[in-house]
Amino acid sequence: MNLSWSELTPALYDAARARVGWEENVPDGLVLHACWFADDGFHALDIWESEDHFTRFIADRIIPVLKGELGAQGDPQVAISPLHRRFVVPGVTGGA
Repeated sequence: MNLSWSELTPALYDAARARVGWEENVPDGLVLHACWFADDGFHALDIWESEDHFTRFIADRIIPVLKGELGAQGDPQVAISPLHRRFVVPGVTGGA
């Protein structure tokens, strides 16, 4: 899953991360999450077990916090593609 959201700021992302707690209460089906900020806003690359897992997480946990509680503007642009191959470098573990 590739997601971009031009209106999402680092402060909004960090506030959502703290409120949703996806690092402490990992969403069902999430395999990997990486994100960054560029001149055009927020970007994320996730690997999920299925599109349904991602869709449920966004609808149930992310949107109510980001758009509801925190008042984030706009909508993310999402592209979902099937994974062809995944390689994890030996010895790489851990989160943030």
